[in-house]
Amino acid sequence: MTNYKIKDIVLADEGKLKIQWAESRMPVLMSLREKYEKEKPLKGMRIAGCLHVTKETAVLVKTLKAAGADVSWSGCNPLSTQDDVAAALASEDISIYAWHGQSVEDFYWCIDKTLEFKPTLTLDDGADLIFRVHNKKPELAENIYGGTEETTTGVHRLRAMAEAGKLLYPIVAVNDAETKWDFDNIYGTGQSSIDGILRATSVLIAGKNFVVSGFGHCGRGTAMRAKGMGANVIVTEVDPIQALKATLEGYRVMKMDDAVKIGDIFITATGMKDVITKKHFESMKDGAIVCNTGHYDCELNLKELNSITEQIKEIRPNNEEYTLKNGKRIYVLAKGRLVNLAAAEGHPSEVMDMSFANQFLALLYLSQNGKKLKHKVHDVSEEQDQHIAAIKLNTMGIEIDKLSKEQEAYAKDFSAGT
Repeated sequence: MTNYKIKDIVLADEGKLKIQWAESRMPVLMSLREKYEKEKPLKGMRIAGCLHVTKETAVLVKTLKAAGADVSWSGCNPLSTQDDVAAALASEDISIYAWHGQSVEDFYWCIDKTLEFKPTLTLDDGADLIFRVHNKKPELAENIYGGTEETTTGVHRLRAMAEAGKLLYPIVAVNDAETKWDFDNIYGTGQSSIDGILRATSVLIAGKNFVVSGFGHCGRGTAMRAKGMGANVIVTEVDPIQALKATLEGYRVMKMDDAVKIGDIFITATGMKDVITKKHFESMKDGAIVCNTGHYDCELNLKELNSITEQIKEIRPNNEEYTLKNGKRIYVLAKGRLVNLAAAEGHPSEVMDMSFANQFLALLYLSQNGKKLKHKVHDVSEEQDQHIAAIKLNTMGIEIDKLSKEQEAYAKDFSAGT
């Protein structure tokens, strides 16, 4: 019997080449693999992972295995799995249940398969696996030392669960590490979201009115990259502080009701449902392009779009033309799911290097300390953040200054005045 379900094992050789490429661009994670593959500190740990199956994820999976862990994996989005990478992992006897184009039923079946070996650690992106344990298989939580969460949406939901006293084991918010969200979320999401839009449309970005909904880390990175390509960037927000930041960075800020009348390209990055709804679609210009880079596809209300649509046809991969009853055409990318992963390859390896180094070290920490931690969401330590940043700089050949002993003393001297 096989311990995987994937698209096609024949794709394995293609996937292995992609993984090799990612390994050549992820020196921090590879240095951790080299350090811990002899000690095998994760020996005896069983890790259930639910995270986009990309070449970068494969490097993380192989590093966890090299450190002694048993691993079982599923994708955290029905459209983000790279089938050749999944095949490559399966060919190396890694338990994996993931393929591109899953139904909702397939998605949860895959998560359930990863839980069959009764994990001692969990790794999540969006918290679907963690919620599955809590809602359907709570008996598993007793043997789980802890888990990690990769994305903003998941962290928000888990903090709410912890505040309600419902969290059954400790979680480390990898997403909130500076070496994750100040790099992965900004530079990774910005570049890969634009990449997804271009692959799905091949349109010219320069000169377009480019509407970014949400000016958190992901939205900020996307706005920055669009501006760099010559777009006229418009930001919509509900948070006055974020709206003010966008304004002072030179972006136009307005309500979505006004932005839909002039926008050419729309991208949501809010983590909130119903950001673009029926009334917005009806007000858009003929030919408007709409997509999402938030974790869940509920940011675009496609049910309401369907209700005012006469015809839907696929124009090119990950690009569907909706002809509305009013005669306008709206182009929806990647079925409203993560455009950077469904229509492109996700974040560049170089930036995922730090995020996944954080994942590895957080799981190592939980394996040693999880049973002693409170059942809440814990932050990554500043020491770990600094350590990963220092390794990354070193691999880039960059040296920085150090404080002298006198400067260190001065920094702590509260008696020093002018």
